[in-house]
Amino acid sequence: MARTPLIAGNWKMYLSLAESVALGQAVAASCAGLTDREVMIAPTCAVLSTVAGAIADSPVILAAQNVAWEQEGAFTGESSPVTLKDIGVSMAILGHSERRHVFYETDEMVNQRLLGALDFGLKPILCVGELLEDREQGQTFEVVQKQLSKGLQGVTAKQLEQVVVAYEPVWAIGTGKTASKEQAQEVHAFIRGKLATLYEKKLAEKIRILYGGSVKPENVDSLMAQSDIDGALVGGAALNPDSFDRIIHFI
Repeated sequence: MARTPLIAGNWKMYLSLAESVALGQAVAASCAGLTDREVMIAPTCAVLSTVAGAIADSPVILAAQNVAWEQEGAFTGESSPVTLKDIGVSMAILGHSERRHVFYETDEMVNQRLLGALDFGLKPILCVGELLEDREQGQTFEVVQKQLSKGLQGVTAKQLEQVVVAYEPVWAIGTGKTASKEQAQEVHAFIRGKLATLYEKKLAEKIRILYGGSVKPENVDSLMAQSDIDGALVGGAALNPDSFDRIIHFI
């Protein structure tokens, strides 16, 4: 089944307002005329509304790096899904390893955010992935299965169609180490198989699964050639317009 590739740039907590606008404009220019793939950027929350204006006349999708599960309330430091939608956000990255391991978000918290995003019309990207010690101890599949099943708890089959999954081995994020195309494909196929078990095979075949973890111009083509890799969640290389342009235009 043909799945539309998605190239997603996670800007993390980088770039000034002016730099963010310039990069947004550069990405928009890179996407001119693209019809066979989607491109998404996730700037830091503080610049989202301004970047939304910079990419307004382009097909670039705007995403948040996290989202609260309630429309409003006493949640200091959180971002309302309704407010995010108001400024042009349509997707949200949830369960990123930095949220899990730096800010100690649990599978239950990630699930709560994911359900909230769906309830308010945002498409979530659910991130899963193992630590280096998990892989060395042969627990990759166990960890990924747990994060996937708990993250999707309570998600209906209809809602799942709005979800993107991103496999990000934690040991490859920002380290320069990348899972080999064979390692990445193996876990992506495992994830699709688990989605088929949790839901049904026909639906699992529709779900896009992205690879993240030191994706760069030098390895994107080989990664994207794998049958179960449907896109990339890009960190550092997404901050450089030339690098990200090359990744967007993978062969």
